[in-house]
Amino acid sequence: MLSNYFSEEEVAEFRVWMDWADDFAIVSHVSPDGDSVGSSLAMASFLQLKGKKARVVLPDAPPSFLEWLPGMPDVVIFEDDPETASGILQKADVICCLDFNVIGRVKDMASSVLYSKAKKILIDHHLGPSQFCDIILSRPNASSTSELLFHFLCALGEWNVINRQISECICTGMMTDTGAFTYNSNDPQFFFIMSKLMEKDVDKDSIYRRIYHNFSEQRLRLSGYVLTEKMEILPGSRVALITLSQSEMKRFCCRKGDTEGFVNMPLQISGILFSAFLKEESTRGIVKISLRSVGSVPSNLFASKFFNGGGHRNASGGEFEGTLQRCVRVFKNGIDEWRKSDDEAIRILFDPDKK
Repeated sequence: MLSNYFSEEEVAEFRVWMDWADDFAIVSHVSPDGDSVGSSLAMASFLQLKGKKARVVLPDAPPSFLEWLPGMPDVVIFEDDPETASGILQKADVICCLDFNVIGRVKDMASSVLYSKAKKILIDHHLGPSQFCDIILSRPNASSTSELLFHFLCALGEWNVINRQISECICTGMMTDTGAFTYNSNDPQFFFIMSKLMEKDVDKDSIYRRIYHNFSEQRLRLSGYVLTEKMEILPGSRVALITLSQSEMKRFCCRKGDTEGFVNMPLQISGILFSAFLKEESTRGIVKISLRSVGSVPSNLFASKFFNGGGHRNASGGEFEGTLQRCVRVFKNGIDEWRKSDDEAIRILFDPDKK
């Protein structure tokens, strides 16, 4: 039985919006991933089935392994066509903000969202949502925004409207934001929802293959290079670090999405409990930080303290303004600072006898 995250009182105002609003825009964060794209497309599809005009507007393009998702051809990319994207946001009666907690996460799209006269609703699972929407539905304990969207639609009484297309999008988000069910997925409710999605004729195994077995030859060669040349185990610790520069990615003709999952690879090593992937995003001096951890190790606290980031305990990230070399120094200095911690959840990284 589903224990819904949202009460009737929490969805009542949106239900009123559904009565009068005709034009909806759905937006999500920069560098869109499976959860942001999946939840956005699912919401758009639901609204369209209810007779509404609904468009998904993303700050930049998602990785190629998500191109198969139903509804992708209609997505508007702000980076490619800011005029059209801004027009959609300005004309919207309602803007649905999915899978981000602060307006800065939509980058150059932020002003178009903020200054639109549209009503705004936030549905998200990240900590510390800012107050830029009229309705804020935040549940940091959820595995993904896609899972929250399932709860939201059920709270609206719209289970029967959820079709295969919507279910595939929600399943994709839940799968990708848990590393194919390897973290943030211990709640029995999570698998109850998955079972309900499969009642809608979703082929979970096919979705897995489309996401995780859909890479180029060059991506496979890049992963080999990363493991043999770029992975470092920090001495006296259970911490792994991978770095990639722009020149290295160009050498392997790296496409958007080709580095997806690299941060998880060191966690396959026995004893490694904390993994970091530092990727030089551009020549503008931005490094993207992805962190993963096992058990009680709080990767989100590390992201928050040293990289002004955040996320969940076992999956988090941030950004660094500066060179990749400086970012590495900040990371290693942070690990050295953690060595002095009295917190048992952190001390385990430096105690080889702890399991």
